[in-house]
Amino acid sequence: MIDILYEDRDIVVCIKPIGMDAEHELPQELGGEIFTVHRLDKGVGGVMVYAKNKAAAADLSRQIQAGEMIKEYVALVEGCPQESGDWEDLLFKDSRKNKVYVVNRKRTGVKAARLTYRRLSEGERSLVCVRLYTGRSHQIRVQFSSRGFPLVGDHKYGSRGPEKEIMLFSCYLRFSVHGSPMSYSAFPSWAENFAKTARIFENRY
Repeated sequence: MIDILYEDRDIVVCIKPIGMDAEHELPQELGGEIFTVHRLDKGVGGVMVYAKNKAAAADLSRQIQAGEMIKEYVALVEGCPQESGDWEDLLFKDSRKNKVYVVNRKRTGVKAARLTYRRLSEGERSLVCVRLYTGRSHQIRVQFSSRGFPLVGDHKYGSRGPEKEIMLFSCYLRFSVHGSPMSYSAFPSWAENFAKTARIFENRY
């Protein structure tokens, strides 16, 4: 079962479980067509919004392109990054290996990527809240790993711990429907002790 947070004639907001192909299962559960406007890696869960018709999909896509949809994530990383950061990189995806790399110059297939983050806890492993400004494949995973802070459980990008799941979760979405702002948040079990950080969103946006 997919946990549905909100649904009307135009959109559905849900929590995508880890390992689930929501694009395939949501239509069966809802009994109708859905349109994907943003994505999560299969091994990552969290809050997602899907459109139920082409008009809603176009509006949500426009908000993403205009930077009006706010998408934030919580991640548990190895090590202790600085308290906050604003990172811009050039990323290249090797489709044969399904792996993304930080590169030094623009060329065919290279895309700009930007995120900002705030550290919520510190130690040998640190919890961070990340805001994406671009939606590149594996973006958060690659940008943190390239700086020596791989996500816990992300063995593709340098984690050496025993965890089998990537400690990354889409925790917050803010967007508009028919001109009215809507926001939804949720936290994974490994970040439940930090659920109080949800109150941060209320004052920042």
